[in-house]
Amino acid sequence: MYQKSSGLTLIELVITVAILSVLSLLVIPTAQMTTKRTKEIELRRNLRVIRTAIDDFKKNYDRAVDEKKILASMNKTGYPENLQQLVDGYDFGGLYSYKKKFLRSIPADPFNPPKPEEEHNWALRSYTDEPDSETWGGEDVYDVHSLSTETAIDGTKYNEW
Repeated sequence: MYQKSSGLTLIELVITVAILSVLSLLVIPTAQMTTKRTKEIELRRNLRVIRTAIDDFKKNYDRAVDEKKILASMNKTGYPENLQQLVDGYDFGGLYSYKKKFLRSIPADPFNPPKPEEEHNWALRSYTDEPDSETWGGEDVYDVHSLSTETAIDGTKYNEW
């Protein structure tokens, strides 16, 4: 008589391992790409948040000058002196009865996390710096960009965004 076995044959086991190997080869790169795409979305959002805060600061400064709350100065551009000023706030010469804040905290660059001793991890440009300048003039903060030299999914460099 024929006796039924309850275990797996060697062929079944080899085929199962081969199928799982092929599937894992497909899943790992997809997971890595998804992680990178998520970081890129976060970088774009953080850049937009900081740049919008800088622009809002400048608009409020110009309004304070127009309303004669602040005297226009030759060496003052109206941009924040540093990123922390967007968090700490500014009263614009009495335009507001409080220090108007533009950010709750400085967002982090997901491709270049800050070290504990750093207050932020962004490359800064002042109003008088050249658009492709790698050093910050220090007068004010006109723009920010990533310090990461990695290449994005679309082929551009993160520090050019």
